[in-house]
Amino acid sequence: MPDLAASMAPDLAVEPMAVSDLAAILFTSGTTGRPKGAMLTHGNLLSNVQALYETWQFSRDDMILHCLPLFHAHGLFVCLHLGLYSAATLRMLPKFDAAKVIAELGKVSVFMGVPTFYTRLLESADFTREASASLRLFISGSAPLLPSVFSAFEARTGHRILERYGMTETVMITSNPYEQAGRIPGTVGFPLPGVSVRIVGADRQELPAGEVGEIEMSGPNLCAGYWRRPEATAESFYADGFFRTGDTGFKDTAGRVTIAGRSKDLIISGGYNVYPAEIEMLLAEVAGVQDVAVFGVPHPDFGEAVMAAITTEGTAFDMAAMKSVISERLAKFKQPKEVFVLDAFPRNAMGKILKNELRDRYRDSFVR
Repeated sequence: MPDLAASMAPDLAVEPMAVSDLAAILFTSGTTGRPKGAMLTHGNLLSNVQALYETWQFSRDDMILHCLPLFHAHGLFVCLHLGLYSAATLRMLPKFDAAKVIAELGKVSVFMGVPTFYTRLLESADFTREASASLRLFISGSAPLLPSVFSAFEARTGHRILERYGMTETVMITSNPYEQAGRIPGTVGFPLPGVSVRIVGADRQELPAGEVGEIEMSGPNLCAGYWRRPEATAESFYADGFFRTGDTGFKDTAGRVTIAGRSKDLIISGGYNVYPAEIEMLLAEVAGVQDVAVFGVPHPDFGEAVMAAITTEGTAFDMAAMKSVISERLAKFKQPKEVFVLDAFPRNAMGKILKNELRDRYRDSFVR
């Protein structure tokens, strides 16, 4: 194929396109249900890359280390597209390999990854402050970054990872500030330029700061709907221009967004709403815990029971310490009834934990 390409005359013609013309159909990487094809227009992609270029202060002087999958919006329309738009240099790896990434870090200025990338880097003794000295920006997305990983990364490297929030249907929605001091662990920052985000209750009325509700957004980055799925489009795209993300969260008084979890992951136990992210962040603080997933399973008395699964690293983990944290720092209705220690979590291609598989695995725990 390279020989064939070299023998052909170049075709440099550019087809004129309108901002409303479709540029790509990307299928959602949802963890449940049939994937839906998000119809992204040229206008969607242009607005997204312009907002990121401004917010993350990219230039042609940047060198980006890219080891994300190119079938996903993160690798394709955040990392790759931003590099091309900025006329930056892209150093491409076929996949994430901690040793190869560490060897390349001294040659680049920006690294983008999913939380598992950062966990794996921290596991390597070769990942030092010196190894990351040339970097101006580490970015994380596609799954929640635990505050414990954020803190460990800062202690090791002096860098505060920039966490952002997006979806296949919208590409990027929010970002923590470029200035490191403004990045707060456990949050995903502020809406990008031109994007509106609101937190609403069951009646779709906007909620005050601090109250958890469903996240809705609107903006020029919102896709044109789902390909050949009019019923799914009608369910999530409202007439007022806002999109139902399916995520829950809240804003602080400054407008910064924190994700509480997917709406489908909400646990209702004994009539109380339990948001897994709050518990996951707490349990991740226990010594030796590497990663956490909190989920609900059917319970004959409470409707749903809160359950937790963890993976561990090293020898520091002590289940007694975990149970002490649970009993002392969580309200009774939020306390996991079981904590399972796993060798590894089931994950999708972007590293998201497949909670539906955990629910299926343990759903009969309280069957009488």
